[in-house]
Amino acid sequence: MEDQLTLYGRSFASRLLLGTARYDSPALLADAIRVAEPALLTVSLRRQLLGSKESGESFWNLLRETKRTLLPNTAGCVTAQEAVKTACMARELFQTNLIKLEVIGDEVNLQPDPFGLVEAAIELVKLGFHVLPYCTEDWILCRRLIDAGCEVLMPWAAPIGTGQGPRNPRALRELRQRSPQIPLIIDAGVGLPSQACQVMEWGFDGVLLNTAVSRSLDPIRMARAFANAVSAGRSAFLAGPMIVQEAAVSSTPEIGRPFSLALGRV
Repeated sequence: MEDQLTLYGRSFASRLLLGTARYDSPALLADAIRVAEPALLTVSLRRQLLGSKESGESFWNLLRETKRTLLPNTAGCVTAQEAVKTACMARELFQTNLIKLEVIGDEVNLQPDPFGLVEAAIELVKLGFHVLPYCTEDWILCRRLIDAGCEVLMPWAAPIGTGQGPRNPRALRELRQRSPQIPLIIDAGVGLPSQACQVMEWGFDGVLLNTAVSRSLDPIRMARAFANAVSAGRSAFLAGPMIVQEAAVSSTPEIGRPFSLALGRV
């Protein structure tokens, strides 16, 4: 059976999610989407509202032409109430119950506010949203979000836009082990395809990228590289990596050892 990513009952062939911000041109964004073939495209409602009507329509037309599933987000919201209001407007504009929930609690590292995040998640689930919360790797927070009704979690690898890669590998791997039935998508902080491959090898279900592609020197080539890395990491996880050994183990079995014995008699 084909291995697919399943989120709230929807199945996707790709396990890469792609952001749509900070590209130098709409054409560059369109080409990056074409080569990456992502499962979903994240889009900010605030970008739509702050831009001119003409630019907004152009951007919306570009997204529709890709025929990709859209994942609106509540980027920039700092309170639960603000996030809920933004999500409701996004649902009306984009005609989807999917929402990437962001409630930012710190202006320096853009870390999620755990209290506001849970509060907003509870309310949005009651309103019928399919919530994908951007969170940290903290297990207590993640458990509260699961209890709130979130069927997908999106823990960060590192602060948004830093490209540092996983800063707390042990906690991320423990999170994966303690929530085996919940789709976990790494969101934020991944800067290199090798880092995306690594978290997929750990058993994460997908990777969401934006800055690592849009701000690279060659976004199209980078988008393709990340798509390949995510696919390779998933394949490695499914293949079942070898167990790490403490000492060297010969890859060729020794049968009779004729050469060593012969040399000993010379």
